[in-house]
Amino acid sequence: MANQMTDGHRRFLQVLMSHGIMEGSVARTLHRDCCEIHKVYYAHDKLDDFINVVNIHLQPFFMQIRKGMSEDDGRTYYTLVNLAETEITKMASDYTENELELFRKTMDLIIVSENGFASSTSILNLADQLKIKKMKKKEAEQVLQNLRDGEYTLHTRCIMEMEQYILSNYQDLVRKCNICHSLAIQSQVCETCGIGMHLPCAGKYFKAQMEPHCPHCNEFWPHEIPEVNQPDSQLPSSAPRERRGTSSSGTRQR
Repeated sequence: MANQMTDGHRRFLQVLMSHGIMEGSVARTLHRDCCEIHKVYYAHDKLDDFINVVNIHLQPFFMQIRKGMSEDDGRTYYTLVNLAETEITKMASDYTENELELFRKTMDLIIVSENGFASSTSILNLADQLKIKKMKKKEAEQVLQNLRDGEYTLHTRCIMEMEQYILSNYQDLVRKCNICHSLAIQSQVCETCGIGMHLPCAGKYFKAQMEPHCPHCNEFWPHEIPEVNQPDSQLPSSAPRERRGTSSSGTRQR
């Protein structure tokens, strides 16, 4: 049966859960290995179909393997998300109330910003604004992990896990990418009609155009066109990818 859950599917799910988030090329290699080990039909271009079988069997548990894109370099990622717990307050088993409030306020700063980033100074200043219990700046630094001067944005895994929450609670502030139709935190926005595009999506869309024009209103696109990065790397994604400090499920620093 096409939708039968095999040991190959189970192995794939277990490894993905142990990684937390997995870059596309690593997921494709894992797909091949799981199929070969457990004698399951394998086709190199059928990874998403393979994952759909797993997702069918995860539905009763309100879980799903979700495919997303890094806003930084356009790489594909996969992670397991909990569809039943989308509110920040339901993360209380893993985080203290203070940490949750600091994270929520940090997310506010990131989403209302023009470029999808919040400065470390602004985040540290939030420590004095917490309603539950004021947090010392050293405690705030520990939450952000390896804090240095710089700017923070939402990590790929955080966006994938919390997309519905963000769209529901910041619906007047966020937009979806006009190209891939996913939530866009870091984006370029048309000054005429207001549509937005992820930087990697904009780079790919305008790559062959001498004079870039908005795909919606056809007005001139005034932003610098981002360079298109190389395809998914073969580096293992078990280690967090960073730019001067990163958290695998929350904020990421540049």
